[in-house]
Amino acid sequence: MIETLRAVFDSSFSQFLERETKNILNGTAERNLCACWAPLLENAAIAAGIEGYRADADYNRMQEGRVKVMLAEGLREVRIICDLILHSRGERPEHDNLIAIEMKRSTRPENEKDEDRLRLRTLTRSSYDGIWSADGVTLPEYVCGYCLGYYVEFDVGGRSFLLEEYVEGAMINSRHHSF
Repeated sequence: MIETLRAVFDSSFSQFLERETKNILNGTAERNLCACWAPLLENAAIAAGIEGYRADADYNRMQEGRVKVMLAEGLREVRIICDLILHSRGERPEHDNLIAIEMKRSTRPENEKDEDRLRLRTLTRSSYDGIWSADGVTLPEYVCGYCLGYYVEFDVGGRSFLLEEYVEGAMINSRHHSF
C-alpha cells in the first residue's frame, strides 16, 4: 500500500507542478495551491484503484462534526487543520487516513515550519499510547495513522522545492528539486 500511495503522491505532485508553477512563483496562498492540488491527488488515487477516498484542503472535521485533534509532544491536545489530506472522511474506520501534506514557502518563519513537521510526525504515528481500536468501526479519539506524510517547501527565488517524507512518526527521506 505504501508504494501505491507514493505513486499517487508523485503523480499528483508532478501534475500540480506542471499546472501551477505560475501560481507558485506569483506567491499565491498555500490554501489556494492546496485547493488546486486536491482534485489531482484524488484523481491519482482513483487511477491507482483507491476508491472511496477524498482529497481535502484545510479539512478540520471528523465523524459527527467533531473537530479533528491530535496529541502533540507532551500529550497536549491540539486542533488540526492539515493543508491537504487524502482520507475517507470517516467512512472507512479500518483505514481512514492515507496521506497528509503540509506546504510552506521558504520565507515563512522557522517555528511555523517546525509546527508543520511536528504535525506530520504526529499524524503518521500508528497510535499515541500503543492502544488502537481494532474493531473496524470506531474511529480513534485523536487523529493519527496516516500512511504517509509530506512536507513541501517552495523556494520561489531559487525555483526549487524541498520534499520530506514521513512514515511511522519519522522523516525517512528528504530531497531538493528544481521546478
